[in-house]
Amino acid sequence: MTIRQIFVILRARSRLILAVFIAVAALGAVVAVILPRNYTANVALVIDAKSANALLGQMLSSQMLGGYMATQVDIIGSRRVVERAAAAPEVADDEALRAAWRTETGEEVAFPLWLADEIESNLDVQPSRDSNVVQIAYTCAVAEQCANVANAVANAYIATNLEMKVQPARQYAQWFESRNSSLRETVEAARRRLSDYQREHGIVTTDERLDVETARLDELSRQLVAAQSDRSDSRSRRNQSGSGEMLPEVVQSSLLASLKGELARLEAQRDQATARLGPRHPEIVRADREIASLQRRIALETSRIVGSIDTTDRVNADRVAEMRQAVDEQKAKVLKLKAQRDQIAVLQKDLDSAQQAYDVVNGRLAETNLESQAQQTNVFVLASATPPRLPSSPRRALIVVLASVLGVLLGVSLALGLEMIRRRVRSEADVVDVLGIPVLGALPRAGNTLLLR
Repeated sequence: MTIRQIFVILRARSRLILAVFIAVAALGAVVAVILPRNYTANVALVIDAKSANALLGQMLSSQMLGGYMATQVDIIGSRRVVERAAAAPEVADDEALRAAWRTETGEEVAFPLWLADEIESNLDVQPSRDSNVVQIAYTCAVAEQCANVANAVANAYIATNLEMKVQPARQYAQWFESRNSSLRETVEAARRRLSDYQREHGIVTTDERLDVETARLDELSRQLVAAQSDRSDSRSRRNQSGSGEMLPEVVQSSLLASLKGELARLEAQRDQATARLGPRHPEIVRADREIASLQRRIALETSRIVGSIDTTDRVNADRVAEMRQAVDEQKAKVLKLKAQRDQIAVLQKDLDSAQQAYDVVNGRLAETNLESQAQQTNVFVLASATPPRLPSSPRRALIVVLASVLGVLLGVSLALGLEMIRRRVRSEADVVDVLGIPVLGALPRAGNTLLLR
């Protein structure tokens, strides 16, 4: 079937199409008039998603903004918010709603439950694209009622949002308070153990005492080394005391040098006098006595020097023993101080750990206490709902237009359908298509039928 044939058919059945169009359009107009009017009230909320917790300065990352906004939309439409809005005085005391409840349920269902279901079914929450604005729309038959319910839902969400922040903070504050008390006791016990240990051992500043005692140990160690060196030297000289004449003290003694010089002079004089006077001469005998006296003095002085070396060696040995004992005692003292310092370090570490844990919990306690007293949220009402002047549905003009379009389509479809059921010859092309014979000529139209010969 060509387009020309379709136009011919539509022109031939134009009355039918017009009748169907008028009927459907009239039905649409009647429906538009009969349908009850509904109003939609809107509330615009701004959710400051970046500062989800402005009180504590916590910021959300850009990756979490989408999920946060979606969560807030779900919370607005949640049953908890709806029930809270249904309990608002301006909604719960609405006589029109109570009348509708009695009509629908016969008071067999609790009014708060019915009202929450009613609000939930007519509530629409939509986030704005690429912004933090959320639109809350509520549709009902009474304009003022729609505005009251929409505002009640917005207020219920704001209160729930604040409650969701404050209530956990209060619970955390209670928990931190209990932990804070126990940790305070732990800190006081650790500080008491440290103080008792310091008082018991008379420790004021361990590091300074240890430094002084360590320096003293070093000094005693140096003195011990010096005493051991002196002891080694005196013992070496003592071992050489068998040949006393070779001792440095004997060789370097001025008294022995003068005595030996005097002895040599007297021996020389005696030798000269012996050669002249003979060995029994009184002068020779006197010279021998003087020489023997000098020899005894030299031997006595040498013996005294050797004896002083022995005495020095014994003194050095005693001094080494005393110094070794002093070093051992000082070493034991330093080790004791180190042990005390290590014990104090352990006690101090316990105190520091307990203090750090207490400070962390105390800081979190202050934060949660502050957060639990918050009265501000990150949600702001951008535009409150007002009773709408015009109904949101039904859209009468749109219904009439759609009915008119539907009437045209239905009329055209009906015309084409009837034509296909009972095909008529309406043009030269129909003769060729239906009868399969060529057209020799055409007469003028008589009504809607073409006369052919």
